[in-house]
Amino acid sequence: MNFKTGAELVEEARQRIEEISPKDTMACVQNREDIVFLDVREQNEWNLGRIPGAVHIPRGNLESKVEGLIDRTQRIVVYCARANRSALAADTLLQMGYEKVASMSEGFGGWVGAGGEVEE
Repeated sequence: MNFKTGAELVEEARQRIEEISPKDTMACVQNREDIVFLDVREQNEWNLGRIPGAVHIPRGNLESKVEGLIDRTQRIVVYCARANRSALAADTLLQMGYEKVASMSEGFGGWVGAGGEVEE
């Protein structure tokens, strides 16, 4: 049997999803576009800071929690620390029928590095 590595799974997910840069994400915020930020990091990461107003669902709970918190018609930007978990999460959301989903490339670190607002 030919097993895949975690890196291969992330790369395959990236081929199926849309990615948006932190700077392009900030432009959407500045243009007051209706976006739901979905943070899929773990609780300890969330506690250190997040994008203001983000919905928090750790990656391991995504499938069982998202339907009760985010409507399928919403535009969603998913992020994690470095854009690996968010790529997998965006791929999962697409499979669940969410159509306007993007993973933020560079993750939360890229958001902070680009000067994005942080809520603690």
